[in-house]
Amino acid sequence: MIRKRTRTRGGGGTPARGRLRAALGATTTALLTVTALAALPQTTAHAAGTLGAAAAEQGRYFGAAVAANHLGEAQYAATLDREFNSVTPENEMKWDAVEPSRGSFSFSRADQIVDHARGKGMKVRGHTLVWHSQLPGWVSGLGASDLRSAMNNHITQVMTHYKGDIHSWDVVNEAFQDGGSGARRSSPFQDRLGDGFIEEAFRTARATDPAAKLCYNDYNTDGVNAKSNAVYNMVKDFKSRGVPIDCVGFQSHFNPNSPVPSDYRANLQRFADLGVDVQITELDIEGSGQAQATNYGNVVRACLAVSRCTGITVWGIPDKYSWRSSGTPLLFDDNYNKKPAYDAALSALGGTPGEDPEEPGEPGEPGACTAAYTTAEQWSGGYNGKVTITAGSTAISSWSVNLTIASSQQVVSVWNGSPSTNGNVMTVRSTWNGSLAPGASTSFGFTVNGGTTPAPQVGTCTAS
Repeated sequence: MIRKRTRTRGGGGTPARGRLRAALGATTTALLTVTALAALPQTTAHAAGTLGAAAAEQGRYFGAAVAANHLGEAQYAATLDREFNSVTPENEMKWDAVEPSRGSFSFSRADQIVDHARGKGMKVRGHTLVWHSQLPGWVSGLGASDLRSAMNNHITQVMTHYKGDIHSWDVVNEAFQDGGSGARRSSPFQDRLGDGFIEEAFRTARATDPAAKLCYNDYNTDGVNAKSNAVYNMVKDFKSRGVPIDCVGFQSHFNPNSPVPSDYRANLQRFADLGVDVQITELDIEGSGQAQATNYGNVVRACLAVSRCTGITVWGIPDKYSWRSSGTPLLFDDNYNKKPAYDAALSALGGTPGEDPEEPGEPGEPGACTAAYTTAEQWSGGYNGKVTITAGSTAISSWSVNLTIASSQQVVSVWNGSPSTNGNVMTVRSTWNGSLAPGASTSFGFTVNGGTTPAPQVGTCTAS
């Protein structure tokens, strides 16, 4: 099977979340006491007309792998926000990205994805803590004692940084060989720490974030074979001895030479019967037309047939950004048009294929505007939020946006906007910055005390 190619990324260093504090020097200040917490939406998708909404109605998530450097592309972000209710950072949480030198952590690129997801009410899968690939060179040069210390410190630091933000972590990734042996893969961890490194990684992860789901993730384990049997036996052993494992991830990279196996559903079920959730974590299916559509539909139906299959993640959004783009393996073509595979997946989820749902304030509509939230700074007791307003295809003279704030939080200052409150909903209207040319943007900011989660939920932008 074709494997993921290693990619090189850069990442600027930023202080850890929870250590940033901003001075409260607001232009406009308003003390806003927030009361009753309303039920916060888990997705911006429209009911039964998008993948995320249809999956949510089935009690599941439908996510996508996301690359931080594409979030600035309007169609990419719009498709992500409309269709999906979960994200997985494609490369930004891997060891070489977050700890390029020992003890020096760089979270800025991963933070960009997490902040975007939280601002849209999406879940986040963490990928991945311990993997033989995409390791910085310094890891491979360590002796056993140093490697054990470095592994546990890496898990602890990364999970602490994102504690409360990640619903499931791929704690260990791809630790078994392909082929018929069922043996462990040679890696710095396996070669120097032995079979016990996987158990140790899971125990360290549980001690760091008891609330997060802890997963083992691998490829070529989609059907019953020697490799999936070896993983099955490990999970069975872990469950019998109380080793903390909550879920198993099946990458599900398929192509004509490695199709969806006939026992795919049965294999998912046998793992679920061990008492763990199963997740389809990196789905892509090479092909086109009806053959590809049929395969996507079959995968979705297999997940729905297993009560402990909690969600599906496709490994990318448009074909052009796939790690195997020549095989056109995703649900959207290079121009973000929905493919027959999209309709098949949505139909299998119980949704209704059709035109893209109309979203109020979508860019390009006359007199419209959109509002996008990001966390600007964050510390242990609060955060600074930023909302960017963008005009549609015609100029606007004013705008207003509603934000829903948690009952435990208190907005203590607002700048570049005029706030008013009704219960836990804050409405911010334009002041000096209401007039925007077509496609132009402005922003307002606010400071919240009383905790960092959940993020505020941004409602429709209204323009005139």
